[in-house]
Amino acid sequence: MEPNSQLDALLDQAGMSRSGLAARINRLGNEAGITLRYDHTAVARWLKGQRPRGRVPELICEILGGRLTRTLTLDDIGMAAPAVRPGAAATGPRQDDGGLGRFVERAASLWRSDQVHDDWPGPSLLTGAAAVAPVWEWENPPRDLDVSRAGERRVEQADVAVLHAARGHYEHLYRNAGGVATRPRVVGFLTGEVAPLLRGGYDDGTGRELFRAAGALAAVSGICAYDTDAQGLAQRYFHQALRLGKASGDLVFGGYVVALLVNQALFLGDSRHAIACAEAVLRTAGPHASPALATDLYAMQAKAYARIGDRRGAYVCMRRAESYSGRIRPEEEPEETNYVQPGLVEVRLAEALLLLGEVEEAGRYAREAARAPAHVRGRVNRLATLTDVELHSGEAERAAATAAEMVGTAQGIESQRLRGRMRRVKHRLAQHPGTPAAEAARLIEDALSVPL
Repeated sequence: MEPNSQLDALLDQAGMSRSGLAARINRLGNEAGITLRYDHTAVARWLKGQRPRGRVPELICEILGGRLTRTLTLDDIGMAAPAVRPGAAATGPRQDDGGLGRFVERAASLWRSDQVHDDWPGPSLLTGAAAVAPVWEWENPPRDLDVSRAGERRVEQADVAVLHAARGHYEHLYRNAGGVATRPRVVGFLTGEVAPLLRGGYDDGTGRELFRAAGALAAVSGICAYDTDAQGLAQRYFHQALRLGKASGDLVFGGYVVALLVNQALFLGDSRHAIACAEAVLRTAGPHASPALATDLYAMQAKAYARIGDRRGAYVCMRRAESYSGRIRPEEEPEETNYVQPGLVEVRLAEALLLLGEVEEAGRYAREAARAPAHVRGRVNRLATLTDVELHSGEAERAAATAAEMVGTAQGIESQRLRGRMRRVKHRLAQHPGTPAAEAARLIEDALSVPL
């Protein structure tokens, strides 16, 4: 029997435990006059490939479909055909005893669901131990000793090069058009191009490079999901990218993915989780951490410490962020950390200082960040931060001018995150009397009235 990765992925997407599924099946059976006594061990057998008898597969479709608010078929839950497929083991991945092959199938199932049901809001956000476990597993042994795989399609270096080029293309598109426009394209690429390669044949060296490139694309998809405010889905993509990164053996790339989780935790207001994840990267990568990545991790930690009122912790991290920023050599950095551009650390520190009530120092950093060159998306965020600082400084007229520039810069970008940022700026402008602030608030309102 082969593991039922589709059912496993759907349970994960639905945020439902094995015991929870079993209890719901028993309840539906009882309502239909059928006595059923399933428990978590039965569900575990189905996940291993066993097919339940009678109407149970249809009940599973009904239960999971109801939770995910979409219609599921027997094929969707991996029960349309007999679970045993002779010969399947001959082409399976050698590393299956470590679960990597099963992970690939679960990842591909999520990509396919995201592509087919693009209006689906995604799974609920994992919290507590479930949110921490993927970072802990990345940080600790066992490592993947051999990721080679026997498959019909032989994966070559040229295939891996295409994935790297695609990552650069989608990142550029995201930065200039936003996650709403980019997400369906990168998800389609994951399903149509990346999944077949992961199921192909490759030696250990090529396999590690393939997992590294696939992880980079999964990370971009997670960034786009984050930008569309599908936070649970973004988290799943980041976790996938982290597992792929571990299989690649590239600690710096894995650290970059954890930095994405740190950024998401900050957005969600979970400052202590952000601090812990950042510490995990700095501890695991150690001297191998890239200066750019260390710069951003310390800057995000500074903001997290400021948010919980730990002034000393914030200052320590600010100093470390500035120290590492002076060591950045762009030509020596991996492709993913090019987001750490001039001005990024300054805008992060401005936000931390503003949280600490140090408005004058925050203004100095915010103005320096706004003067530095940046891609379109980065510039919108920097102008939003500068507007906040100017409003806190009592410079409402100057803040109104900065907000107007922000709106003009944001034209053409489809991003729920940027819209949320602009909405908060509008609310703060509305609290300041005077014509310039009111006009800037109306300008933002007009921009937000255009649906995505």
